[in-house]
Amino acid sequence: MGRSERGGTSWWLRDRSTGAIVIAQPPNAAIVVFLAALALRLSPYDRVDTELRYVGSGALIVWGLDEAVRGVNPFRRALGGLVLLWQAAGLALR
Repeated sequence: MGRSERGGTSWWLRDRSTGAIVIAQPPNAAIVVFLAALALRLSPYDRVDTELRYVGSGALIVWGLDEAVRGVNPFRRALGGLVLLWQAAGLALR
């Protein structure tokens, strides 16, 4: 399959506006909030663990929705959709 054919690696990873291959981008606010909540959960203060878990899940839901809707390529949109499904399943099982 050619590089530009639909379904090829290039098609999945190429930014439609710039033509660059994009797998990861600098963290945005939602990812920073998730990472901060994760880091704080590792602290010795157990009383806030549940709240931080919900904050982290909420941040990942925002990130996943943003990627699913506005991702720069099919890979990023699919990744956002998978994160949304993962978070929805996790919340349903709590």
